[in-house]
Amino acid sequence: MTDDDMIHCAEPGRQIERLRAIMHRLRAPGGCPWDAEQTHESLVSNLIEEAYETVAAIRSGDQENLREELGDLLLQVVFHAELARENKRFDLDDIARGISEKLVRRHPHVYADSNVGSTDGVLAQWEDIKRAEKGHEEKPYLHGVGKGLPALLKAAKLQKKAGKVGFDWPDTTGIAEKIDEELAEVREELAKHQPGQPASPELQAEIGDLLFIVTNLARKLDVDPEVALEGTNDKFLHRFDLIEKGLKKDGITLEDATLEQMDVHWNAARNAAK
Repeated sequence: MTDDDMIHCAEPGRQIERLRAIMHRLRAPGGCPWDAEQTHESLVSNLIEEAYETVAAIRSGDQENLREELGDLLLQVVFHAELARENKRFDLDDIARGISEKLVRRHPHVYADSNVGSTDGVLAQWEDIKRAEKGHEEKPYLHGVGKGLPALLKAAKLQKKAGKVGFDWPDTTGIAEKIDEELAEVREELAKHQPGQPASPELQAEIGDLLFIVTNLARKLDVDPEVALEGTNDKFLHRFDLIEKGLKKDGITLEDATLEQMDVHWNAARNAAK
């Protein structure tokens, strides 16, 4: 079947081939100018956006939206594979082969003779095999952990990995006390801050320390800090929408409203949620 035939193929089991043929045509001469201009680098923001939209679909519980967002995310993989194929680096088959072989190697309790049976044992075995494969035995223990992740997720991963070798708080009491300590240090630097001026490097560092230890508390309680923060973001969005609607009923625009007027509707929205 030619690429032109494959583009219109509706056969079950051949839709990945169809998607690959479509992407090839989009990038070919006479295809789409925008697609033809893209590079690995130019598509980074698209990849991140699609990943986060997929996460949002999962959290919403909307299966139809999840199907659509997973398709958008798959498109990013196929797009990058096509770029690499054009440069004779690798293609989609190479990507699939690589992850397939990795899964077999790192699951010797399924595909070989390892006797690991518990989840903790499986995870420890995975890390041991990973470090051996990448030649990290002589590198720092935290080498490469969280590479490329947003800072909040990276902090959680670093803390979790350090905790595996015992570098961890025994309980949440010490973490809570550390939060108080870090907050006091933020206040100390804040007292030196001049309104209207950029935050000093010291103040930025103390705020970073505070965020790091709060993330550690979330990890210790098995709370995903990203999920927790996203929940607060959603709550803020909902309440601010109610502020805007309430002001509109009062005949006031957001631009003309005072902070006191906004607070009235904010408190109403907060009380309504209780």
